[in-house]
Amino acid sequence: MDIAHTSDITVTVNGEKRAVTVDNRVSLLDLLRERLGLTGTKKGCDHGQCGACTVLVGGRRMNACLALAVTCDGADVTTVEGLADGEGLHPLQRAFIDHDAFQCGYCTPGQLCSAVGLLTEPGPPLTPGEIRERMSGNLCRCGAYVNIVKAIEAVVAP
Repeated sequence: MDIAHTSDITVTVNGEKRAVTVDNRVSLLDLLRERLGLTGTKKGCDHGQCGACTVLVGGRRMNACLALAVTCDGADVTTVEGLADGEGLHPLQRAFIDHDAFQCGYCTPGQLCSAVGLLTEPGPPLTPGEIRERMSGNLCRCGAYVNIVKAIEAVVAP
């Protein structure tokens, strides 16, 4: 790496503080997958259109393919690997299993992170229509949308 094009950053990923030197042009997605070995976050379109790379940055949903890693210096990042509490699944992970909310599973990490983020967002009550609208940035090529909405509903109103 050319030293003039790098930055030293510190990112807390899934509760673990990580100090890394990154090329200023590297995306958060590539940092997570290639440098930190967290391959749960998927690379889909690399243009912010599919949502497969959705992670939580400071608790907010973000497409990791569109964020430069250097802009996340000092941030708390949660990937799908960080949703569970040890062996205990996050309630949304459990609901996705219980409601068969995935088929091939490629979009599932982004769907889960996006769903976790939407649970804390302000806005109208989370009706099925509102859930569909707020999850619209996460595509599923297998068409598991009906069950994804049911899984989120189960967590919103148990």
